[in-house]
Amino acid sequence: MVKERLISLDVFRGLTILLMTIVNNPGDWGNVYPSLLHADWHGCTPTDLVFPFFVFIMGVAVPLAMPEKFYDGTTFNKILVRSLRMLCLGIFFNFFSKIQLFGLDGIPLLIGRLAITIAVGYALMGSFSSKVKNILAFSILFIYLVLAYSGIEAYHDVRLPGVLQRIAIVYFVVSLLYLKTTQKTQIITGAVLLLGYWGIMTLIPVPGIGEANLEKGTNLASWLDSILLKDHMYSGTVTWDPEGILSTIPSIVNGIIGLLIGQFLQSDNPKTKKGLKMGQIGALLIVSGLIWDLVFPINKSLWTSSYVLFTTGLATVFFTILYYLIDIAGYKKGFKPFLIWGVNPMIVFFSSQIIPQALVMIQFQNPKNPEEQTNLLDFLYRFWIAPFFNDPKAASLGGALVYVCIWTFILWIFYRNKLIFKV
Repeated sequence: MVKERLISLDVFRGLTILLMTIVNNPGDWGNVYPSLLHADWHGCTPTDLVFPFFVFIMGVAVPLAMPEKFYDGTTFNKILVRSLRMLCLGIFFNFFSKIQLFGLDGIPLLIGRLAITIAVGYALMGSFSSKVKNILAFSILFIYLVLAYSGIEAYHDVRLPGVLQRIAIVYFVVSLLYLKTTQKTQIITGAVLLLGYWGIMTLIPVPGIGEANLEKGTNLASWLDSILLKDHMYSGTVTWDPEGILSTIPSIVNGIIGLLIGQFLQSDNPKTKKGLKMGQIGALLIVSGLIWDLVFPINKSLWTSSYVLFTTGLATVFFTILYYLIDIAGYKKGFKPFLIWGVNPMIVFFSSQIIPQALVMIQFQNPKNPEEQTNLLDFLYRFWIAPFFNDPKAASLGGALVYVCIWTFILWIFYRNKLIFKV
């Protein structure tokens, strides 16, 4: 069996990373369409689909990347190191704005931070021998942990969890499940994790608070984060983290469901039968998630079991539609822009986290108002984009779309030159 590259999966990945870029880079965070924001707590917006879709896509890709289920020490090491490289890339996003160098400030500090970014990016995405990858990944992780817990003021509250960190953990678990277990065991594992998480969150009392609950800041997941991740959580929540420890457990099931879909795609069934079956599975998952929502509400921050089923159901349905259009019907031309995004997601993910932070560091006197200081990011939006719109929310979306256009051009150049950045 040889590796099979599904164009529809690349396109789906491209659509997802593109939506992520739009969501994460509005021109003005104070004026954003509700659908481009996360649900305040219970519920689900289109923005809440981005992260679970990524996890699902990663799960689908695992068996396609390893069609031969062969496990040994070398294979385990490759999986571990790839997971660590993703983990380290994710943590670096949180360190970037904390980096201090010999008392430097302003542009000199920015240059120093960018130099470190390039070095870290190359160390974690460059092509090296297995031994060198091992050394670099473990060394960088060690440095992160030393800085985070060293007592140095600049790093005392640096966040450790994050999106790419969770994806790295899920990738590690799902890859091992694929290589070491049967599909039946994978299904049982997924069911146990979802039911177990439901029980943990709704039955176990919260120490120091009282009865089990699903409210902000007082639920069991929040309590565990406050104990194990103290001072190293998301600054927007402070006392808990949306990518915290306990809520990572059910996210593994997004990857497992993707893994099962990926294995089904490797079967000898006709493509039309595969498409029909996947559509049915997706619909069943959506309905199951909506039913479970009645007693365990769909919630991204808690990553509830109903949220897992609902989002993987939608992911399966969307992927099925793309699979039918591209891999069955053969319609590919209109999807080329999304394919360009889909084959190079890591460089977008990494750079999109750094670029806005870098632009904010470039500060200068506002030429329109000499008494006001501004930064390059704000200046470009306020004077080059916003004036073309009457509606502030449309202007904010316009800023995100301009950013998308710039990245599309960059990714097109990479695609033409066959440059693919991987961990």
